[in-house]
Amino acid sequence: MNINVNGEQHVTSATTIAELATEMNLPDKGVAMAIGMQMIQRQEWTTTPLTEGCSVLIIKAACGG
Repeated sequence: MNINVNGEQHVTSATTIAELATEMNLPDKGVAMAIGMQMIQRQEWTTTPLTEGCSVLIIKAACGG
C-alpha cells in the first residue's frame, strides 16, 4: 500500500500503525504517531488501521535544547 510518512511517499505491507512502527524499526519509547493530524494513543496502535494514501506523522523525542 502507498502511504505518506512525514511528507514522503512510502510503500508498506503494514496494515496498522503498530506494524508500521515495527517495519520502520521505531524505538519502543519516545515516539508519537498521528494519522491525518490526529495523534493516536500508543495503546491504540494495534487497532488503528492504515489506509491507501493516508498521511502518517512520526515524531521522535530528542534530548537537548
